[in-house]
Amino acid sequence: MNTRILVSLALLVGIGAVLHAVIPGIFFGMKPDMMLTMMFLAILLFPDVKAVGLVGIVTGIISALTTNFPGGQIPNIVDKIITAFVVFAIALAVKKYSRTVVSAAMLTAIGTVVSGTVFLTAALLLVGLPGGATFSALFLAVVLPAAVINTIVMVIIYPIASSILKRMNITAHV
Repeated sequence: MNTRILVSLALLVGIGAVLHAVIPGIFFGMKPDMMLTMMFLAILLFPDVKAVGLVGIVTGIISALTTNFPGGQIPNIVDKIITAFVVFAIALAVKKYSRTVVSAAMLTAIGTVVSGTVFLTAALLLVGLPGGATFSALFLAVVLPAAVINTIVMVIIYPIASSILKRMNITAHV
């Protein structure tokens, strides 16, 4: 992993952190996790085990530091690491089609649902869900809207980021 790739990953995680901070809460103060979109973009653009592990850990830590979910620090870290490798495995399985906007959108939707499921399960087991909310209520009110929002964002940014990397001649692209 060279310096250009590390800088690119850092930029994507930084953009995700800013988006994560400015997006307002939608249900019990919980908000769609825009860091996921940037993490998925990093995985699609730099499909390497080291890069995926690094971006999963860093995204998890930053999400944990900025979460509004009561007791959501550990579930955030667990969620991002697991989700990063699940999305990476799916991306490798569909490698032939992974350069298209449609596949990026599908991976984002699937990844967001996986992330939400892992996060809510970890939170339920470790700290409980806030406000007496049920798993299904939070899944319907937060995870599914987040999947839609993240997918729309990915459809917009994937072609832009992909073309920028091609122009910059960063070779780790899928």
